[in-house]
Amino acid sequence: MNKTLKKIAVVIPNYGLIGGAEKFAYEMTKRLCLNEKYEFHVFTNKWQSDSDRITFHKVPIIRFPRFLTTISFAWFANRKISKMNFDLIHTHDRIFDADIFTMHGIPHRIWVHEVRKKSMSLLDRATCCVEKCLVNNTRCKTFLPVSSLTKEKFLQEYEIKPEKLQVIHPGVDIDRLQGFDRQDSRKEIREQFKIESSDIVILFVSMNFEIKGLDYVIDAVGKAKASYPSQNIKLLVVGKGDYKKYSNLAQKTGIKDNVIFAGVHKENLEKIYLASDIFMMLSRFDTFGITVLEAMAASLPVIISSNVGAKDVIKEGINGFVIEDTNTADIICEKIGFMLDSKIRITMAKEAYNTAINNNWDVVAKSVEDIYEKMLQK
Repeated sequence: MNKTLKKIAVVIPNYGLIGGAEKFAYEMTKRLCLNEKYEFHVFTNKWQSDSDRITFHKVPIIRFPRFLTTISFAWFANRKISKMNFDLIHTHDRIFDADIFTMHGIPHRIWVHEVRKKSMSLLDRATCCVEKCLVNNTRCKTFLPVSSLTKEKFLQEYEIKPEKLQVIHPGVDIDRLQGFDRQDSRKEIREQFKIESSDIVILFVSMNFEIKGLDYVIDAVGKAKASYPSQNIKLLVVGKGDYKKYSNLAQKTGIKDNVIFAGVHKENLEKIYLASDIFMMLSRFDTFGITVLEAMAASLPVIISSNVGAKDVIKEGINGFVIEDTNTADIICEKIGFMLDSKIRITMAKEAYNTAINNNWDVVAKSVEDIYEKMLQK
């Protein structure tokens, strides 16, 4: 094997599977492994890949008792890595020792206490322990939070020199949408869900209705329906959650006939984006929210809460809006009303698409590669 190759270890519990961190690690290594000066090794428990330029190493996880889950993955990963000579160790999850740590979440203690509003379990304490070991390890020289929101939370929890942190957002695959015709997709999806061609469709996509703020969205759409009676607004809900709970909420709000629960649509999601007009996600907390960029890639202006890390790419009134207080349905209604003007919406749609282009996965991979080169030179 060529001795001049730089050996990079990438650590992630699940590689190439569903999830923001999983997709980030997959898209990054898929591109960087094409560079012949690197030799990539991925240390993971489960993986899905079609690349023959990446070597995979199975990392065991002890799942019972549960508190050993995080500790066991970290211990086995570092143990396997220590048996080989790597130029850089880049982890996307909590382990004990690495050179680079991409922060896909916020400090675990803050997540448990401030977001989930729960007390710490033994598993939570173990997770915090591993996280603290990694952040405070003198070897870890570079931290890559996925948003300024994530960066702020880590600086709040740990004494990290700010110059060690560099925000690198997740990217979006623009090419995924290139194979679909907008008009054909719009016609097909709207016929499928009995939506008129003249209806304004607000899209909500999530596998967790509560965290992503579907209740706030329904309240705002209800207010918009009452405020703009001449406009036929439809809310298309894609994903899974407590359908009964939110269907009852839609009925109480007076928009039961305007809300469509589409279920999970992994195969047709691109077409659903293209068939919609506005994307809305009023999360209670989201370190980034990759669906925001996916919607923008489909030329959808967005309305998101200030608790969504993707607010970093939003230009207020240009490609979308950031809502500071999700309880203020009147303000959200006003933003919806602004985008009901077709000329304004079309202009914002173009800006949203341009934002997505500038945040594609190739751009992300180049940013990570630049960091690799700087560290390898040192």
